[in-house]
Amino acid sequence: MIIHYNKNLKSLASELRANGTKSEVFLWRYLKGKQLGVRFIRQKVIGNYIVDFYCKELSLVVELDGASHHYEESMLNDASKEAFLKSLGLEVLRFEDNEVLGDIDNVLSVLMDYIERDRK
Repeated sequence: MIIHYNKNLKSLASELRANGTKSEVFLWRYLKGKQLGVRFIRQKVIGNYIVDFYCKELSLVVELDGASHHYEESMLNDASKEAFLKSLGLEVLRFEDNEVLGDIDNVLSVLMDYIERDRK
């Protein structure tokens, strides 16, 4: 499947990779280099959105939500983004920043369960 993207967002995605949030940088330590058996990409442009992590092999997007995602406007934007991603056949897993930073074992367990379920 070819996923089209807004080329104007590539430089922003690159900037976001260089200046990731604490939870993004922390989770990336576990996702990079196919440590979970599949390849993830950071700050991938999909359509008019930038997703935190993307795995093409699994059609999976992983989003990390910080405090700013709890405001009404952010929640509406997140809902629109998720609806668009699902319309492309992508699955979206969301984790709170504090989950990643405070209970990485559970986050990795959820991801591994998804990966193993998808491979069956």
